[in-house]
Amino acid sequence: MAGPTYAALDLGTNNCRLLVARATRDSFRVIDAFSRIIRLGEGVSTSGVLSDAAIGRAVEALRVCRAKMRNRGVTRTRLIATEACRAAGNGIEFLERVKREVGIDLEIVDRETEARLAATGCTPLMDPVAQGVILFDIGGGSSELVRLGPSRPMHHGPPHPEIEGWVSLPLGVVTLAERHGGVTVTRETFEAMITEVAGHVARFAAQHGGTEGLHLLGTSGTVTTIAGVYLRLPRYERRRVDGCWMSAGQVTGVVEELLAMNYDGRVANPCIGSERADLVLAGCAILEAIRRAFPCERLRVADRGLREGMLVQMMREDGVWGREAAT
Repeated sequence: MAGPTYAALDLGTNNCRLLVARATRDSFRVIDAFSRIIRLGEGVSTSGVLSDAAIGRAVEALRVCRAKMRNRGVTRTRLIATEACRAAGNGIEFLERVKREVGIDLEIVDRETEARLAATGCTPLMDPVAQGVILFDIGGGSSELVRLGPSRPMHHGPPHPEIEGWVSLPLGVVTLAERHGGVTVTRETFEAMITEVAGHVARFAAQHGGTEGLHLLGTSGTVTTIAGVYLRLPRYERRRVDGCWMSAGQVTGVVEELLAMNYDGRVANPCIGSERADLVLAGCAILEAIRRAFPCERLRVADRGLREGMLVQMMREDGVWGREAAT
């Protein structure tokens, strides 16, 4: 007898992503998934509103998600929207349209919730012997930084994140690329992007600095792209990227390689493509600012995050791994 079927949807500034899963003895098994770059937040940083074209792309993607949830007999959902809908003057109006036309009721989550969900989703990838991690989630419209203490193993279910501090930076790959340009990126432009991000990272680093015994743990299209390029994958493969370890030198090598490429070279790379070619260096600039503030020797790459965090949270609330796991 199969248990409840859960769905977690994350409508971000750049991506629309869905996971459908069922609980296993100590984790969950994904039975369906969807991911599409929709650029919902395109132009929001300058216009202040979601454009008609972006709304159209989002509605189309959400229809696919609704069909998948119906086909899989989903019984419990959490459906969230993040920075683009938080920032846009017509965000609430857009959510009402989605509810009316698609039949999906999205909730706009605050930045703290976003940081906590990312931490919950990524905690299983913490090195169990590390004294903690600096987790970062580079989004399209905002980026979250979380300092986690050693993870607390649970008797049942995934480990529990120990959040020691978090901050949300009002910058993501879309906002940064729109401000500085993403097609042609000179070394000077790249350094200007890093400097802008560094100003936002500095206060958090002052409060939560000291990286002895820590490693970086990154989730987002930026770090998964960097890992794909590093692994020389002929096409992107989640199973090879998720959990991949990279040294500081290896990360620097890939960033230098991407900086040396022109736009067409980035488009031609199978792990970047036309959808990310104008955003990847803005993401690298955010990563560089974080690495300079938190110089760790090792980075672990996570192709997981908010959706996995939502699934774990719902399953804990339902006591699927035993009641003591819900605390």
